[in-house]
Amino acid sequence: MRGWRQWLKRSLVVGLGLFAAGIAFIAWANFAATRVGRGCLFDDPSEVPGGGIGLVFGCDPWVQGRENLYFRYRIDAAEALWKAGKLRGLIVSGDNRSRHYNEPDKMRRALVARGVPADRIVCDYAGLRTLDSVVRAKEIFGVERITFISQRFQNERAAFLARASGMESAGFNARDVAGQGGFKTKLREIGARVKMWLDVHVLATRPRHLGERIELPDWK
Repeated sequence: MRGWRQWLKRSLVVGLGLFAAGIAFIAWANFAATRVGRGCLFDDPSEVPGGGIGLVFGCDPWVQGRENLYFRYRIDAAEALWKAGKLRGLIVSGDNRSRHYNEPDKMRRALVARGVPADRIVCDYAGLRTLDSVVRAKEIFGVERITFISQRFQNERAAFLARASGMESAGFNARDVAGQGGFKTKLREIGARVKMWLDVHVLATRPRHLGERIELPDWK
């Protein structure tokens, strides 16, 4: 009986130690993205460095029959940054899983409707994840200096991935989404940042699709 109690005590100590280590790792991975984003992400268009290529991260304008505010606010932000004269052109990067689901084309049409010239927008149809969009911007489109356009939580993660890829980055933070939908997204973001850290430092994850180099127009 005494030996069983000692084994149980040791097991409990080890289990608590592993649990504490896991919590510490999750906290560190989440902080890592926040730390990289400091000083390069902005809420005011006037503060964003000019002359860059904007990268808008994709999502669908509708979710379960309701307007997706993440989509609207990202388009708002891209429009504001364009009209502030901070961008030479834009890459809209997202999922194109079927003929009826095409995030880049929907973003492109929305931006053109807001007054962004169509010839200043390029679609990346293989931006399946933030990592894919960031790495493809460099390796497929040849962008070395990028301006991310999304909510702050995604911009921070993108800035971390850009640094790991040897890119110079800035970001303009779109308005965030409040309420239950925003809360669920924040919970998912905790796990996304753990995956981000593992992708860079352990798994050496690459985009699902690469392919041939695509030359951007000679935007002046």
